[in-house]
Amino acid sequence: MNPLEQRLRYKFRNPLLLAEALTHPSLGHETQRHHFDNQRLEYLGDAVIQLIFTEYLFDRYPDYTEGQLTKLRAKLVSREGLRKHASDIGLGKYLMLGRGEEASGGRDRPSALADAYEALVGAMYLDSDYVTVRRIVLTEAREHLEGLHLDTTDVNPKGRLQEILQAISPESPVYPIVDQSGPEHEKRFVARILWCGHELGLGEGRSKKEAEVSAARSALEREAWKGLPVAAAPCDPPETTADAVPCAVKDGKAPSAHTETKSSGQKSAKAARQSAQQQQPQQ
Repeated sequence: MNPLEQRLRYKFRNPLLLAEALTHPSLGHETQRHHFDNQRLEYLGDAVIQLIFTEYLFDRYPDYTEGQLTKLRAKLVSREGLRKHASDIGLGKYLMLGRGEEASGGRDRPSALADAYEALVGAMYLDSDYVTVRRIVLTEAREHLEGLHLDTTDVNPKGRLQEILQAISPESPVYPIVDQSGPEHEKRFVARILWCGHELGLGEGRSKKEAEVSAARSALEREAWKGLPVAAAPCDPPETTADAVPCAVKDGKAPSAHTETKSSGQKSAKAARQSAQQQQPQQ
């Protein structure tokens, strides 16, 4: 067994597959001769790795949504995630590179390491079977799997947004549904976030709740509250009516400052006239 096989605890039955997985395309480009490289195995290994981690996460987190599982998988199969897997087994020092690629630091290049790791997994899959390569990949990735977690914004976007906004003003955001489309069995909803007269984001989903969560996640990603003129005190409470909305938001719109000032002025003028009439002496 060569050192890489010893590290993996796997002996290739066909050593040519291992050689192909470790051959960077720069080697053939430089010699101007037909030479196999790891690109085809990279293509295969990408699919195998996706399946391995998808299956693992599906079984490991039975209560997570599709979106949450997708975010976790992205951390494992992104270029940076694959680079970490490759670095853990010291894959860079086994790569066969062209002289130009070698001189430019290709042995430590994240893209080269990520591609080579995918190719290595593809080679092991062809040389053995899915069960064997799954065991090797999950064993080598154990440390990353144990440290895997969702950010707060992924677990509860609405709750996280509420915490941030209430640290600025006591008002809570509201999530009016502004559009819905599609047949009854396949509805699509669009929600927007309103907070003290400001729109913070839009979100779409297959249910009202999913649309609200999507809108909250969008607002968090854009940090939509930053730079908005918001008073520290809460907005005036609305009148107690059946259709009252917090912060006097109705029909998805909050009253403008001009409207509120005009209304207040009208009330003051009316009160003054009534007071003057009461003070006039009777004829």
